[in-house]
Amino acid sequence: MSEFLPTKTMNASREVFRRMKSLIGSRIKGKGQAIDNILICLAADGHVLIEDLPGVGKTTLAYCLAKSMHSDFKRVQFTSDLLPTDVTGVSIYDEREKHFIFKKGPIFSNIVLADEINRATPKTQSSLLEVMDHGRVSIDGETHSVGAPFIVLATQNPVDYEGTFPLPESQMDRFLMRLQMGYPSVANELEILSAESSSYNNLEFENPVPQEEIVKIQETVSQVFVEQTILEYILDIITATRTESEFKAGISVRGSLALKKASQARALYFGRDFVIPSDVSSICSAVLSHRLNLRRPSSDALEERRLVEGIVTRILAVVPQPN
Repeated sequence: MSEFLPTKTMNASREVFRRMKSLIGSRIKGKGQAIDNILICLAADGHVLIEDLPGVGKTTLAYCLAKSMHSDFKRVQFTSDLLPTDVTGVSIYDEREKHFIFKKGPIFSNIVLADEINRATPKTQSSLLEVMDHGRVSIDGETHSVGAPFIVLATQNPVDYEGTFPLPESQMDRFLMRLQMGYPSVANELEILSAESSSYNNLEFENPVPQEEIVKIQETVSQVFVEQTILEYILDIITATRTESEFKAGISVRGSLALKKASQARALYFGRDFVIPSDVSSICSAVLSHRLNLRRPSSDALEERRLVEGIVTRILAVVPQPN
């Protein structure tokens, strides 16, 4: 019996998550945690940065998420000559009607794959700030909503620097989580090699989830109960990042709110209407690490990521969990 949310709501959410994980997992082998986290991000109405080496399934994961629900999906290949209007849209003067008509860009979709986002210029990257924050685009003094659900899945290669523009801290802060795919296990890769090869462009799933169900889940997440001791636990973790001497700066208020929202989404994902300490600790690194920079940065992005994640793990080991 659910104490804070109706049992019917909890059961419906659990069934949606089960179906989506099953559909995605039928194509993405051995990546249960990555699938869990990307669905938690979707439930929390957040955006995801998938940072990993080429060929490990980043783009396929994005396609599978899109196809597991009835949704509009657009892929944008970010390059150095991509303009902000190529992403958001542009107003074009109609000679016949004698006024400007707004032509929507690919950002007006439920799921947007921003492939190799760090290959675009900072000006084009910044065109995503408003839409990732508020779900709307302002063009020529007019505001256009992108609708719901809306999630940006951005990918980047952490080791290829040539011709790239590192994402600024303000942009990184807009992503709820940073995820890694990693290489599959030997058994999973053998299963992939044995399967019939097919392009993700032709990917279709039976009985995808209606997007209205996703919107209901996103509205439900904020109703998941968070006890005062859990809020204090979150704040203790955030405060520890602000006093950590190895970090240039600690987590912002936006980051602490993101950790709370992600914890609520994780609780709902695992069938609870209240947050427990492990909801916080389990996703802490994914939610916080990309928002933190070392005071003495490393020239190797992968090494810096490992160092930051190691410090976050150390903080979690020191900060006491509520009983």
